[in-house]
Amino acid sequence: MSAPLFLVDQVPAGPTYTLDGPEGRHAAAVVRLRVGEPLLLTDGRGGIANTVVDTVTRNSLDLRILQVTRTAPPDPRLVVAQGVAKGDRGELAVQAMTEVGVDEIVPWAAARSVTRWRDDRGARSRQRWVNTAREAAKQARRCWLPAIGGTDDQPAASTAAVAARIATVTGAAFALHESAADRLATARLPDSGEILLVVGPEGGIDDAELAAFTRAGAHVVRLGDTVLRTSTAGVAALAVLAVRLGRW
Repeated sequence: MSAPLFLVDQVPAGPTYTLDGPEGRHAAAVVRLRVGEPLLLTDGRGGIANTVVDTVTRNSLDLRILQVTRTAPPDPRLVVAQGVAKGDRGELAVQAMTEVGVDEIVPWAAARSVTRWRDDRGARSRQRWVNTAREAAKQARRCWLPAIGGTDDQPAASTAAVAARIATVTGAAFALHESAADRLATARLPDSGEILLVVGPEGGIDDAELAAFTRAGAHVVRLGDTVLRTSTAGVAALAVLAVRLGRW
């Protein structure tokens, strides 16, 4: 079993470090790490430290730093504009997309989104996506945390904002739609920059949105002959890209 990973504000340079606070309590009381066991620390920005447990208390661990390395950010960068979905489907999508390697998720208030992120509810919903991505990144042993777009005041991007993002993409932009003739598996991919995927909500992307994205420069593609749920479409598309880009 690989060493568990915990998030810290800054990767320590060494030679020792005390992991306390919520991460320390989780490591000591929930994961129940013991003296001599390995543990990874990351700042979520490419830094990672290989450590070994020297001392265990009720709420913290004293660690010995063995090695500190830094990993360059992935290139091309994978970004998904994810239509806001009802219930927990959005969080399921965020969790799985984080595990398979998404670099940024932009919550999108699509025309057919049943749930609307407004006021405090929107801020809380976005924060759940942030928390979900954080925990999924730890589970996947990722040293780069995916960014979650939006702010508390504007938690989800409008269609116009997504189209504007598409227009400035330095790599390629794709909108997933079942009516497309072309497949993502054979679409031309850039060697660097950003690859932006647009994934619709439960009801899909409507005609006006699709037209706006196409005008902005998006290539409309499909995955296969079946229609996937909003919680799985982005994951499947990212898996295709991960293989084609050599990440997997």
